[in-house]
Amino acid sequence: MHPNETTAGHVQELRRGTVVLACLIRLREPDYGYALLESLNGLGITVDANTLYPLLRRLEKQGLLTSEWNTDEARPRKFYRTAPDGEALATELTAEWHRIDEALARLDPTTDDSSKGDAS
Repeated sequence: MHPNETTAGHVQELRRGTVVLACLIRLREPDYGYALLESLNGLGITVDANTLYPLLRRLEKQGLLTSEWNTDEARPRKFYRTAPDGEALATELTAEWHRIDEALARLDPTTDDSSKGDAS
């Protein structure tokens, strides 16, 4: 495997788990799939439609998202929103994300902790 392909594969693996958390956080305000896709990509959380739509359906099936159809416009759109269980999971995942980030910072002595606001 070419080094760039190796890097790309590892970056994709690293980002995979972040998409769930990003969706749960972003959908605290209801939105439809395409707008979510555009929003996440605009924020630098790269995801494609073939990944996002099955993920949304899975999260809904797990009770982490709710959805409803908006038929007020010419084209019906399915709006998703983070459910209470999804909110609880987002809180847990965010805390775990911070624990991992802090552990990696301790592991890498070249990491600059000054940007984290830690006055110790």
